[in-house]
Amino acid sequence: MKHKQWAAMGVVAMAAGAACAQSSVTLYGVIDTGVERLSHVGGTSASVTRMPGQAGGFLPSRWGLRGSEDLGNGLKALFVLESGFSPDKGTNNTNQGGRLFGRSAWVGLGGSWGQLSFGRQYTMYFWSLLDADPAGPMIYGLPSLDAGIPGSRSDNTMAYKGSFGGFTAGATYSFGRDASGVAAPAPSCAGEVAGDTKACREFSLLAKYDAAQWGVALAHDEQRGGAGAAPGFTLSSLSDQRTLANGYVKIGAAKVGAGLIRRKNEAVTTTTVTPKSDLAYLEADYAFTPAFSLIGLVARLKYKDSTDGSQSTVYALRGSYALSKRTAVYLVGGRMSNKGSANAGLSSGTIPTAADGGATAPGAGKGQSGFMMGVRHSF
Repeated sequence: MKHKQWAAMGVVAMAAGAACAQSSVTLYGVIDTGVERLSHVGGTSASVTRMPGQAGGFLPSRWGLRGSEDLGNGLKALFVLESGFSPDKGTNNTNQGGRLFGRSAWVGLGGSWGQLSFGRQYTMYFWSLLDADPAGPMIYGLPSLDAGIPGSRSDNTMAYKGSFGGFTAGATYSFGRDASGVAAPAPSCAGEVAGDTKACREFSLLAKYDAAQWGVALAHDEQRGGAGAAPGFTLSSLSDQRTLANGYVKIGAAKVGAGLIRRKNEAVTTTTVTPKSDLAYLEADYAFTPAFSLIGLVARLKYKDSTDGSQSTVYALRGSYALSKRTAVYLVGGRMSNKGSANAGLSSGTIPTAADGGATAPGAGKGQSGFMMGVRHSF
């Protein structure tokens, strides 16, 4: 009898071991920071030298956990918990409203048919830019002209994305896109309000094709207003829409990306910085050696029908040298040019306190220059 009991316990232990072998959890992250020098801070001629908070020369700093469990027959359970932080102070990323896992917190199922997930996660606006924006979220780039790019994630969201050959299709729907109670980077709007099926909702769509050396993408993202949202966006009948078309091509050691983002923000009512705008960009990345590369960017945000010709243009160049597969040093420089009433700031770093030099925007119609040197390490 005892032999049978021991045998049964052995079978259970072996089964448990097999189950563990089919599951995995990975700890990962990026720490990216350095020293930045920024001119014409707060609409004055003053400059500030600082560590820019959550923004980095390559990527925002973050850490996370991702896991999967093999459920058999090609089906997997998946999850991601990802937290942003500011390495200058070791605090939570303020751009995610103080959330512990403000970058991602979702669980889902995946298989050959694609992936279905639920929680706080990226919208299709993010996935549409991933390949055709070589510069990504570096401190001087597209996020300086559109805060919706680094903020392209939503609360209370269900998402589907699948790839079939070279084609990728996806969609998200949020029942309440931002429940943090903080207005940045997107207007806070908790949603899930009884009796209003539009309040604080968000949806996004993606169609994408990638070949060996080139790719194209088309995406649409729409946010609705609601009670508690930022001033001017408190009605669910108002929307903020972005439609994006982009593409990229690889030529030897070079990659060139270009795109157009057309926006209609009904919360804007001025005749200068108007509701309709176009953001066009061109980027190029070239690897001179396996370790050393340069990336350049020019992007222009132009407001349609503006009475004073409001527009902002950013130019940026970054050189980086990889010390290993995980560690790189870099130098990035940029220039922001504003016309009319536009006052876009060059840096997408944390706005410092008054003691650090005040808000970073250069003032209406004024330009701004900056550079940053730093280190990026991934784990």
